[in-house]
Amino acid sequence: NQIALEATDRLSGFDRHLSTIPFKGQVINSISKWWFNKTKHIVPNHIVNADYDKVSVVKKCKVFPIEFVVRSYMTGSTSTSIWQNYNKGVREYCGYKLRDGYKKNDKLDQIMLTPTTKSEVHDELISETEILAREIMTKEHWDKCKKYALELFRFGQQVCEEKGLILVDTKYEFG
Repeated sequence: NQIALEATDRLSGFDRHLSTIPFKGQVINSISKWWFNKTKHIVPNHIVNADYDKVSVVKKCKVFPIEFVVRSYMTGSTSTSIWQNYNKGVREYCGYKLRDGYKKNDKLDQIMLTPTTKSEVHDELISETEILAREIMTKEHWDKCKKYALELFRFGQQVCEEKGLILVDTKYEFG
C-alpha cells in the first residue's frame, strides 16, 4: 500500500498553529528527499517518489509508537528535554545515569538514545528496559531501530561537521 504525504506551509509549535510560511512545504519535502536519499544505505526507507513540490508518495507502514531521540548535548526547552530534567535534579534519564556538573549546552560524555512514547496527548520519557517490559516493541525490533538511530545520527553528525555545523540532537521514527 502507498499513501501521499503533504508537507504544508503551516508553522506550528507545541501543537499550536502559529503562522504560514510560503514555500515551506516545498523546502521541507526537498530536505527530506535529500536526507532519505543520503541515508538509504544505512536504513531502508518508505520513499517511493518525492519528486513533487510538497508531496511524497510513500510505502504505508505500521509506525512503532516510540520516538527515537538521539542527543549529544545537554540542552532543550521542552518538558521531555534532557536539560529541563537535569536542571530539576534528575540524574537518571531514560535509563542513563547522568553525572553532576553539567551546564546548559555542554557536550554529553556520550551520545544518548533517549526514547519517548509517541502520543497524541503528551510524550512520555521511557527507557529501553520499560519499552521491552511493557512489550511496546520486541527486543529484535528495538535492537534494529536502536542501531539505525545511532548510525543515522553519527552519519548526520559527519555530514554537518563537513559543513561547519553541529548536530545537537534529532528524532527518528521507524515502522
